[in-house]
Amino acid sequence: MIESIHKYAKIGLVHFMAYPTTIKGEGPIEETIKKIILDDYFDAIEITWIKDDDTRANVKKMLDSSHLSIAYGGQPRLLTTGMNINHLDESKRQEAISNLKAGIDEAYEIGAEGFGFLSGNYKEETKEASFQALVDSTKEICAYAKSKGHMKIAHEIFDYDVDKCALVGPAPLAKRYAEAVREDYDNFGLMVDLSHIPLIHETIRESIVPNKDFITHAHMGNCLMNNNVDPAYGDLHPRFGYPGGENDVEELVEYLKVLLEVGFLNPENRGFLSFEVRPVGDEDPDIVIANAKRTLNLAWTLV
Repeated sequence: MIESIHKYAKIGLVHFMAYPTTIKGEGPIEETIKKIILDDYFDAIEITWIKDDDTRANVKKMLDSSHLSIAYGGQPRLLTTGMNINHLDESKRQEAISNLKAGIDEAYEIGAEGFGFLSGNYKEETKEASFQALVDSTKEICAYAKSKGHMKIAHEIFDYDVDKCALVGPAPLAKRYAEAVREDYDNFGLMVDLSHIPLIHETIRESIVPNKDFITHAHMGNCLMNNNVDPAYGDLHPRFGYPGGENDVEELVEYLKVLLEVGFLNPENRGFLSFEVRPVGDEDPDIVIANAKRTLNLAWTLV
């Protein structure tokens, strides 16, 4: 492709994955967000909870003057606390919903236009009950977001039997879920992630095409499945080209081609297309980010 990919999507970075010491809402948040703001490769940033009020205010001030589009990742609020929005214990389900509502409040506070989350663990014998709990929770979250403004809500599709073991999950179930929520809420969509597609045991086309009408957000990254003693095993988003990893230039090219084919990459409506990459061991986060940008630059020339 000759035209810049920035014409077709808002190229972003998941801040809390690139700088994992910030994933619990603490750590060098201001310094690392400023690095992304100063890098004009990026059109967008995805951040998560910031526990300290002063830090959050300082980040908002920086973002207000950055001309970056902002999305809020609610996933860490669930993953680091063990909360589950499809829990069959009603009190625990409500606890998870309240946690995400607090995240939506923060997201509005910092000027985010989108909010992401994920489904929780489940048992096969009660899968249908968990599915209905997920639909109910999602509708409540969408209603809450809508009551406060125009924020889009996106459920990120995760693996169901390798690492996160989330309910949604495979493409057919994701489609059924999205259809159920969209009946009542047009501010809901699905978030696809190249890193997760191998973990779901699907091809890129199998994962994206059936849900093309619901995809509102996309991530780019890698995963490792063939060595469970490797520190990058599972859903840990190692750099592109990581030894034994599933995704590199070739897979990113296919991902971009399919996203272009289904209309997600679109000059008339540029969506978030963000790197979700994480350093392994003592790798330098900034080098991992540079790796991602080089990989996308090359892949886009081959689309």
